[in-house]
Amino acid sequence: MTSDRPRLVGVGVGPGDPELVTVRAVRILREADVVLVPVMALDEPGRAESVVRAYTDRAERVVFALNDRGGRSERRVSAWDAAARRVVEAFDGGARTVAFATIGDPNVYSTFTYLARTVRDRRPDAAVETVPGVTAMQDLAARSGTVLTEGDESLCLLPLTGGTTRLRTVLETHDTVVAYKFGRVAGETLAAVRDAGRLDDAVYGARLGLPDEDVRAAKELDGPVPYLSTLIVPGRRTVTGGRLNGGTP
Repeated sequence: MTSDRPRLVGVGVGPGDPELVTVRAVRILREADVVLVPVMALDEPGRAESVVRAYTDRAERVVFALNDRGGRSERRVSAWDAAARRVVEAFDGGARTVAFATIGDPNVYSTFTYLARTVRDRRPDAAVETVPGVTAMQDLAARSGTVLTEGDESLCLLPLTGGTTRLRTVLETHDTVVAYKFGRVAGETLAAVRDAGRLDDAVYGARLGLPDEDVRAAKELDGPVPYLSTLIVPGRRTVTGGRLNGGTP
């Protein structure tokens, strides 16, 4: 990359706690010529915006179809195009760095990836970079005292936007299993974990780092949960270091 190329930087700002934003992320947010944050509507602040404003007051809202569950819908594509136009407009106006803040990590189920592809199509000369952020599964693991992996254990992360069929499979084939976005199928999700005999060790989290944070044993759940909920089903462990070098649990 040469210094005269405009650049779009996806900045991961974590699940919601401003204290989990990296030093590099703070620097980019403060140095960028334009800072964009995704929201569902221009008059509604988003979670990424609330984190960004702990470090800069220059957050500019761009509407994304964050609540659209219809796949690659016309509404979503339209939102990506509009956000990309704003980025290109900033470049044409002289901006050298445009930062786009996203909750979690920009390379893990993030709106940034769609924006980046659209911007690349319109400005092939632009450089695209990312700043990693703390993911919800990492934050939930820390807040609940849950170990994600040990030794040779596998870890499977999957969103449940398409239902729980894959979840039932990976509960049998993987050690630690993490489920994202299961609010609409919470009952089916808990049933799958229970049927696999793994509910007792599972932990649940939502609104991590926010005043109304909810972290508890998954078996305590009763009723609806937010769409952006996280579930960790840790690997089975009975002996300390049992999974080192392919040992038994």
